[in-house]
Amino acid sequence: MINVPVLVVGGGPVGLTMALALQKRNIRTLVVERNPTTTRHPKMDVTNGRSMEHFRRLGVADKIRDVAVPRDHCMDVSWVTRLSEWELARFDYANVHKWRDNIRARNDGSQPLEPNMRLSQVVLEPALREILESCPLVDLRFGWAFESQTQDADGVTATIRNTSTGATETVRCALLAGCDGGSSLVRDSLGFSCTGRWNVLPFYMVHFRTPSKGLMQRHGQAWHYQSPVGGTLIAQDDEEIYTLHNLIPPGVDPKSIDPKKFLFESLGVDFPCEVIQANPWCPHLVVAEHFGSGRVWLAGDSTHQFIPTGGYGMNTGIGDAVDVAWKFAATLQGWGGPQLLATIESERRPVALSNCDAAEENMAMRLKIAEACSPTIHADTAEGAAARATLGRLILDLGNLENEAFGIELGYRYRNSPIVCGEQNEPEWRIQDYVPSTWPGVRAPHVFLSTGKAIFDLLGPDFTLLAFSDIDVSDFVEAASKRGVPLEVVRIRDPHARRVYECDLVMVRPDQHVAWRGQQIPSDPLAVIDRIRGA
Repeated sequence: MINVPVLVVGGGPVGLTMALALQKRNIRTLVVERNPTTTRHPKMDVTNGRSMEHFRRLGVADKIRDVAVPRDHCMDVSWVTRLSEWELARFDYANVHKWRDNIRARNDGSQPLEPNMRLSQVVLEPALREILESCPLVDLRFGWAFESQTQDADGVTATIRNTSTGATETVRCALLAGCDGGSSLVRDSLGFSCTGRWNVLPFYMVHFRTPSKGLMQRHGQAWHYQSPVGGTLIAQDDEEIYTLHNLIPPGVDPKSIDPKKFLFESLGVDFPCEVIQANPWCPHLVVAEHFGSGRVWLAGDSTHQFIPTGGYGMNTGIGDAVDVAWKFAATLQGWGGPQLLATIESERRPVALSNCDAAEENMAMRLKIAEACSPTIHADTAEGAAARATLGRLILDLGNLENEAFGIELGYRYRNSPIVCGEQNEPEWRIQDYVPSTWPGVRAPHVFLSTGKAIFDLLGPDFTLLAFSDIDVSDFVEAASKRGVPLEVVRIRDPHARRVYECDLVMVRPDQHVAWRGQQIPSDPLAVIDRIRGA
């Protein structure tokens, strides 16, 4: 029998991130993944700024960026009639270096500390796996499948199976995390299902390599090339690897599709290429009815599946992983209260529901553009030019919210959370803009201090009390010590940061969300500590 504090089922980006976060908190972890290797499917191509903030906290952001699309490459989105024809509209987005300059120049709390990163999941997973293989507290077992679990008062007993030999082993753990994807067996073992819209649209994906860089970039370098008839072409490395997603025409049997023919017809031109992977797929818009119970909890696609418009799927999963990891660690280390694990659902499920709706709205915007399209846009005539100009104006007027929704990416908040000392007068929330605030439940704003350091980089690994004045906080420290809650006090003397943070005292959780704030020490600091630790 294998004895380990935490068993993580699933070796995708969510499971690997959870293992990384747990080992950062000195928690031994066993990760089992039924597939023998990391994925061959390019399921994701952007890691947003919030996820990159998490990776920065985990100490791996630069390592991951080193294997991503180079930092000096743009993130533009180009709309074209077809790749071989005309560009209709372009949304310009800065590369990582320019984005960093913009973040530092603005410094008003409205920006992420880390820019987005262009990176396919087929590259991210091996990078995370390599990092974890050097972590002594993590046991990675690819080619091992989860079969079953039973809970009791003291822990979880799970059975895992070697997919090559059929041999089984028993794992005894205190806590189990199900990060095993949309067809989650861990979720099934709990008796939970997902609700929402299944098989929303039929797509076909062609992941390919080509030497025809000039053709691929005939409209200039871009991250996405969108077409109302040709689907979405994703530049995975700006050199030779690309991925096309396009709708399967009505009445076409997916089994009859020839990948190269489908690719050439979508882009409007033949060219030399090697198909790496090709398959039909259908996105879903579903969220699990529950996110866990007792000692078994879920994260990532096992709890939510979205249309990838906006890139919310994996990035929401990274947030799930960080949330589950700190709450697991607090429970195992003895300072987490009996209500803490239940807040995984009460905090993360509303985020999943909101992001599911946003992904659906983004797809509706793309469909609106497709509906406004006429065959005339492909004509090399005056009428064709006029039709392209009209469609281009519509695209620009509709905007590109799916790549600009800072409110979704940075502004999600834990309203009415039982482990947040809530306040009335909730600040404004907007989808496109992140409105910086320290209202309890929101992500603490990023600000560079006058010293050049980022407040995020000063936060401790667990709870941090930011003090923007000389208030005596010894009662808070004593209350935390009495409950065994790890708490660091960081004193900041920076008028600009104080204005952004709104109060003299701000308590920040391990996941950088605000748990409590005030102008002075509360009358009962122990009650505050008990609340934010889940007691």
